[in-house]
Amino acid sequence: MSRDRNAGRIHSVRIDNSTFERVEEFKYLGTTLTNQNSIVEEIKSRLRSGNACYHSVQNLLSFMLQFKNLKFKIYTTIILPVVSYGCESWSLTLREERKLREFENMVLRRIFGPRKDEVTEEWRRLHNEELNDLYSSSNIVRVIEIKKNEMGWACGAYG
Repeated sequence: MSRDRNAGRIHSVRIDNSTFERVEEFKYLGTTLTNQNSIVEEIKSRLRSGNACYHSVQNLLSFMLQFKNLKFKIYTTIILPVVSYGCESWSLTLREERKLREFENMVLRRIFGPRKDEVTEEWRRLHNEELNDLYSSSNIVRVIEIKKNEMGWACGAYG
């Protein structure tokens, strides 16, 4: 991987008697790395995995209709780690942060369900602010930032 624009012209790297082919992207420890240091595809992949994880526990979540705290625990212990795997190396743009929050809000709306409007007596989906009020822990973007900071401290990047 290189930031040098001319590096793409070199098709392989030779070290001792071994030759390594230059590739546009590769998977390392479950994370896709690209020659442009782009995480767009990695985040799409993580969100697909998170969605698959949600659907694998969907029956469990719909079975426990009254236990919203337990449902939220399942989200934070099973689904969130799948989505945030490898996030310590991510540099998120606003667009990527928005996609992560959209995924989280979608899952939380499924967990907490609709709310009956006090005035109109009609059921409606929860607004983002209401979702934030229902769960007190940090949102997914904040969790990623915390993990990045913890990794920095563990690796001696600070001080």
